Amino acid sequence: MAERAKKEKDQWDLVLDQIDFKGLTQDEVLGQDGLVKQLTGRLLQRVLEAEMDGHLGYQKHGNSGDNSGDSRNGYSEKTVLTGNQEMTVPIPRDRNGTFEPQILPKYQKRVPLFNDQVISMYSFGMTDRDIRSHIKKIYNADVSPELISNITDAVLEEVKEWQNRPLESSYAIVYLDALRVKSRQEGKSRVKSVYAALGVNFEGKKEVLGQRISENEGAKFWMGVLTELKNRGVKDILIAFMDGLTGFPEAVRAVYPDTHVQLCIVHMVRNSTKFVSYKDLKKLCADIKAVYSAPGEQAGRDALEAFGKIRNDKYPMIYQGWDRHWPDLCEFFNYPPEIRRAIYTTNAIESLNYQLRKVTKNRSTFVNDEAIFKILYLAIRNASEKRTMPIRDRGAALNQCAVIFGKERVPF
Repeated sequence: MAERAKKEKDQWDLVLDQIDFKGLTQDEVLGQDGLVKQLTGRLLQRVLEAEMDGHLGYQKHGNSGDNSGDSRNGYSEKTVLTGNQEMTVPIPRDRNGTFEPQILPKYQKRVPLFNDQVISMYSFGMTDRDIRSHIKKIYNADVSPELISNITDAVLEEVKEWQNRPLESSYAIVYLDALRVKSRQEGKSRVKSVYAALGVNFEGKKEVLGQRISENEGAKFWMGVLTELKNRGVKDILIAFMDGLTGFPEAVRAVYPDTHVQLCIVHMVRNSTKFVSYKDLKKLCADIKAVYSAPGEQAGRDALEAFGKIRNDKYPMIYQGWDRHWPDLCEFFNYPPEIRRAIYTTNAIESLNYQLRKVTKNRSTFVNDEAIFKILYLAIRNASEKRTMPIRDRGAALNQCAVIFGKERVPF
C-alpha cells in the first residue's frame, strides 16, 4: 500500500515538475484566472473526456468508433461553480444526445463541494438572499434563487428517510411540544404548527423522533402524531411530558393507555402570572412555589387550597386552572429527585425549539411546507451533533423507573 501511494505521489510530482512556480504571486495562483482555476478546469475537462470515452466505448480519434451508431459532436460550454471559483468548462456532446456526464450532471452548475457549502449556510438560518449575497462576495459569482432552492431540495429525500425511519420500541420519557411558523398555501399565508417529539431512551440519550405539520395544534392533531410514532415502532412510553393543551393528555392515553402524563409546571406558572399585577407578582410566585415544591402530593394539594383561600378574591382563575389540571400536574410527586429533575419542566424540548426558532426567525413566511421541513431537519441535524450527553443521574433514575413501572417495561 505504501509503495502504491509513493508511486501515485511521484506521478503527481512529475506533473507539477513541469510548472515553474518561482516568482508566482498570490493572484497568479489563486486569482480569477490563476493557476488553481486553470488546473481545476483542465482536470474537469479530462474527466469529462474520459466519461465520453466510456459512454461511446472508444477513445477520441479511434478507428473502432467507425459505424458504431454514435460519435462525438463537438462541445457546449457550461459555467460551473467550484469551491472558490466560477469557470467555463467545455462539455463534450454525442450525436445521439444520450451522453450524461456524472461529474457535472445536466442542469447542475456546481460541483458537490459547493452544494455542501450552500446547504450548510441554509441550515444555520441564512435566507436565500443572504446566501446569494455571500456567494457574490466570496466567489464573485451570481446565482439565482432557483439554484439555491434546487441545491437545498437535495436533502428532501434524506428528510423523508429520516421521518419514516424505525424508532426504538420504548422510551423512558417523550417530551411533546409544537412551534408555529407561517407557510403559503393557495396563495395565502397561514400559521401552522410543527410538532416536536423529543424522546429520551433508556441510555439517557435524547433523540428527535420526527416532524409533522398541521394548521391546528389540537388533541386530534396530537392523536395523529402519537399514532404515527406507534406505527414506526414505539410500543411503550413511560412518561409523556407536555404543556396544558385541552385534550392533550386524553390523546396520549388513547394511544398509550399505560403512559403516565405530566403537564409542564413552568407552563402553568407562566399562564398563572400572565395577568398578575407587578406589585403582587413576587409574593404570588412564592405562594405558587409552595404548591409545586411540596414534598408530596397531599402537601402540594394542601398548599394549593391555602393559595385559593388567599388569592381567590383577586385572582380566582389561577386556582381554578391548577385545580382543573391537578390530576396531570401532580404526577411528578410520585417520583424521587433523580426523575423529577428530568420531568419538572420542558427545558429539554424548549432548548431544541430555541435552536429551531433561530433558523426560522429570518423568514416571515415559507413558500411551502417542504421548505419548512428542509430547514428544520437541517437545524435538528446540527443540534443533534451537540446533544451527546445523557440526562443527569441516569443510573439512579433507571433503577427508580424499574421499581415504579416494573422491570418488564424497563430494559437494562
